[in-house]
Amino acid sequence: MPHVASLNRYGFRVKSGVRTRDIILLPIGGVARLERMPEKPSQEILVAIAGPLVNVAIVVILVGVRVLESVPLHGIELGGGIVDTLLFINIAMVLFNLLPAFPMDGGRVLRAALALRLPYARATRIASTVGQVMAVLLGIAGILAHNYVLMFIGLFVFLAAGEERSLVATRTSLVGLPVSAAMLTEFFRLDARDPLQRAVDYLMAGSQQDFPVMEDGVPIGVLTRADLVQALQRVGAGTPVGEILHRDDHVAEASEPLEAALLRMRTRRRSTLPVLSQGRLVGLLTLENVSDLLLVRGALRRFAGTA
Repeated sequence: MPHVASLNRYGFRVKSGVRTRDIILLPIGGVARLERMPEKPSQEILVAIAGPLVNVAIVVILVGVRVLESVPLHGIELGGGIVDTLLFINIAMVLFNLLPAFPMDGGRVLRAALALRLPYARATRIASTVGQVMAVLLGIAGILAHNYVLMFIGLFVFLAAGEERSLVATRTSLVGLPVSAAMLTEFFRLDARDPLQRAVDYLMAGSQQDFPVMEDGVPIGVLTRADLVQALQRVGAGTPVGEILHRDDHVAEASEPLEAALLRMRTRRRSTLPVLSQGRLVGLLTLENVSDLLLVRGALRRFAGTA
């Protein structure tokens, strides 16, 4: 993947080779969710501190405005005028976002600092645990102060920290595995000229829900169960699959890293990818099958630990 500029929650550009998936807006700012975190801890630190640095820059500018207006710096308060209000908010955001409450900026800096000396997965576990402790404290403070915003932020941080820990654990479990380790090898396939009724028959015959569609021996897309049901309502069971298919050339190679294929699936919101080997369809990669692989590998690790 070529280097692109990652956006933190304020649009500050950090060249790290990672795309921003989306930004969750909170009363204390926003949390950028990246497709993946930078591979180097130093890059993650740059991504994390970019937001607070913007707030610091705003604070410096506003302090300069107060100095030019000969206004004393003491007594800054919320609602004390536009400059005072903006200054108060930005100072509060700097302090709040630097708390080690993962996945907020302070928590990401903590994780990156730990990752300089510890394995990434362990650093994430420690940072996420600290973040969840902070989240519980925020929630308790919100309850005592009857502040629903703090309670909401605490809940969000707690859940987000757990999600990040799970994602990193999954990534660590898949390191070194090829797509072929997780792909389905026994599956139904459709031809673009087949009627939708054939897809219905395959759907009812087993547990497969998504079907690769072929044209002249080449996969041209995947017919999902949802698309099949919608098409049956619109055009009936006799319509050729190729007429309603959303054509898509996204595939996985059997020999490529499983982690890379899953990243593409998450980025492009795909639950199934056809798997090719030397240009020939040899399997299907599904999120369900990857989950089964993780369960099996986890069970085997636990058995090895008790044996």
